[in-house]
Amino acid sequence: MKTCPVCRENYPAEFVHCTNDGALLFEGQDAAGGTAGWPPAPGMGAGYPSQQNLLAARKKSGRKTLLIVAVVALVVLVPVLLIVALIAIPTMGSMKKQANETSAIQTLRVIEQAETMYEAIYPDQGFACSLAALGGDPASGPASPVAAQLLPGGLASGVKSGYVFSIGNCTAVQTKGGERIAGYVVTAVPLTVGKTGRRGFCGDESGSIKADPEGGTNCTESLGP
Repeated sequence: MKTCPVCRENYPAEFVHCTNDGALLFEGQDAAGGTAGWPPAPGMGAGYPSQQNLLAARKKSGRKTLLIVAVVALVVLVPVLLIVALIAIPTMGSMKKQANETSAIQTLRVIEQAETMYEAIYPDQGFACSLAALGGDPASGPASPVAAQLLPGGLASGVKSGYVFSIGNCTAVQTKGGERIAGYVVTAVPLTVGKTGRRGFCGDESGSIKADPEGGTNCTESLGP
């Protein structure tokens, strides 16, 4: 019989290594970890590391491996994430500007519709020459030519989705009843050109909307009715 110097298991003579921990087997194993009549094998006498020490060494090696993998992952992933962020941020900014421009065009159409309603309600006045005249709080009393309550309060303030709106260039004509506004121009310009929007927009009593590529009110590009 042969004995393992580590786990003390006995094996038939034909076995060479312990099946538990791989230690070299010896015949006539004594209590001190040596062999009767044979010198201990190098590194496998009384000082041979226990199975617990071997397991601890393996765990320590495993932790080192995980640490190396984590460091490599950081070194590789962080630059990749930074590159993705640098690509994504300008794209998101462009999408935001496009969304603001789309909102500005829709808002101009809402203002033009409110102007059409205003003229129908107050024919002697004609069109309104300010957003305030189209706005007004229903809680403050009945609608009037100076506060027709045809626009929500937020829009009547003149700022919405990164754009500033205003009504001007009003064309007045004299009638029997007095002065009447026969035409107007409503404009929408970015709060910050190139940041909250690229183009400026203009509309009038005809219902058409044009754009200024430079972000101002020199609108020359037709967007249709």
